[in-house]
Amino acid sequence: MTIERRPEPLMSVPTRSHTLRDIMIGCLVIAALAAIPFLLPSKAFQDFVIRCSSMALFATSLNLLVGYTGLSSFGHGLFYGLGTYSFALLMQKTGLPLPAAFVLTLLLTAATAVVVGAICIRLRLIYFAFVTLAMQMLAHSIVISWVGLTGGDQGLQGGIPRRVVAGIDLGNQYHLYIFSAVLLVIGLLLMRHIVSTSFGTSLRMIRDNEVRAAFLGIVVWRVKLTVFVLAAVFAAVGGIVMSLFVSGAYPELINWPISGDAIFAIVLGGVGSFLGPTVGASILLLLNDVVTRQTEYYGLALGIIILLFALGLRRGLLDFITQRLGGRPAGGIS
Repeated sequence: MTIERRPEPLMSVPTRSHTLRDIMIGCLVIAALAAIPFLLPSKAFQDFVIRCSSMALFATSLNLLVGYTGLSSFGHGLFYGLGTYSFALLMQKTGLPLPAAFVLTLLLTAATAVVVGAICIRLRLIYFAFVTLAMQMLAHSIVISWVGLTGGDQGLQGGIPRRVVAGIDLGNQYHLYIFSAVLLVIGLLLMRHIVSTSFGTSLRMIRDNEVRAAFLGIVVWRVKLTVFVLAAVFAAVGGIVMSLFVSGAYPELINWPISGDAIFAIVLGGVGSFLGPTVGASILLLLNDVVTRQTEYYGLALGIIILLFALGLRRGLLDFITQRLGGRPAGGIS
């Protein structure tokens, strides 16, 4: 996947005032979401926010690779699915409390990402994309074949036990709704901080000119591996949210089309804006909910809509709006 970009000026380390501003905005978003069910009670809306939180974390983590580093991964869903299955298995097969299972899932995902990333990051362009895809297809095959552990094509259907944490019952839809929103906001704040630091500047330098970045003293392979692992961990958080939502794990959550969903979300929302993947995830899920009620040809309808975006806007929705309002040129990362 080739994305046209223009070089952008280097960004400075974020100031404390910017960080506080972002945190305040995040707190306001959480407060607004917490109040909405009391003003407009809707189980469907709460379900939508939970699913959107999961997909937005997944898509934004992929954009750390695609938009900021120039690494087009077609197999990023490996880590989303790994987060889903690892968390569900730890909760079902061990006596670990939920917070311990959460942390251990992230550690397992990070360790896997180190191994996979060490293989993939030295490859370039389409070779990197297809090797990551091959890794995800291998993981999916293991899930399908290892019936005794993963449940095979039936998935893990035993539910998620011990959901009560500090008085919060994640088996309750509203509590899971708030928990998902908090994880989304925290995840976005952390990723926003990452791309706004000098490390984020190194990512953009590698994306724009890898040879020049190496000449300036950046250890390219180390930076690539670091962002690969970070992206995997944030994708796993999205997978954990989905595991809690479906009360288990299913092969569809680690199969290669799930990576396509994240790519579609980035394309729809915009690769050039930090919140683009979150907007794109919302659009994608909304289209899924609306189109599937009208026709069984969801794939065809979605393909036509994405084609209209590509030919009409020639960029993601948020990129288009930003450019129209006089923001950064299309292709810049804001």
